[in-house]
Amino acid sequence: MTTAGDPLPRASVGRAFLGLLLRDVFVTGRELGAFLAQVLLQPIFLLFVFGKVLGDLGYVQGGFSQVLLPGVIAFTGFLTALQNTALPLVIDFSYTKEIEDRLLAPLPTSLVAVEKILFATLRGLVAAVVMFPLGVLILGSVSLTWSAVPMVAVGLVLGCLVGAALGLVLGTLVTAQKINVVFAVVLTPLLFTGSTQFPWTQLDSLRWFQVVCACNPLTYVAELLRGEMVPAVGSIAAWVCVLALLGFLVVLTAVGLRGFDRRAID
Repeated sequence: MTTAGDPLPRASVGRAFLGLLLRDVFVTGRELGAFLAQVLLQPIFLLFVFGKVLGDLGYVQGGFSQVLLPGVIAFTGFLTALQNTALPLVIDFSYTKEIEDRLLAPLPTSLVAVEKILFATLRGLVAAVVMFPLGVLILGSVSLTWSAVPMVAVGLVLGCLVGAALGLVLGTLVTAQKINVVFAVVLTPLLFTGSTQFPWTQLDSLRWFQVVCACNPLTYVAELLRGEMVPAVGSIAAWVCVLALLGFLVVLTAVGLRGFDRRAID
């Protein structure tokens, strides 16, 4: 029997962590249809209206759809991971108190939060990957070569991890009464300053806006995917995007873990 002062056995911690993760994955599998409908509706309409409809009507150039697609994929993964961390945490801490059951598991408190990040990342990756065949269906083609797949995968994983870490920050800092206001204030600027609809490198004439976009982690996800999928369009160098995302991940995870520990103790 392990006493309060003794460290938990690694095998026990590993089994408990995997058990929590598999439980969440199993629940998602049972609600896969509802989950996909919830997270894909907005990106599908963004891609259809801006990439297909406006292109067919001649209001945007023919190549704009392929510039837009990487941004929409990046936004889908990032936002899905963010929402699937922030909203459940707000609900758990404020109403259902389900988080208390997880905190009773033989796990350090920080690993409970890490499990939340990993699970939200998995959901974000599923949503982002589904956007590739939907892009083919809506636009008729997707600019992606096999040589670009590894770096695109790196960008998606890092983007979803950063989105989930940001969700952990919001979910532990915001109360249930304020979450709708915070989401309205955060998500709209996140979308429109994340370089999802335009290349960041072509904002030279709007230097102040380019600086604002550079402060948004979503910019580096979109630019990394766009640079690999549409290399003819100038984008931020891949190594810069990776380093920026790693920096955001470290900072946001540290802040989120501290907030989670504080809420767990309260």
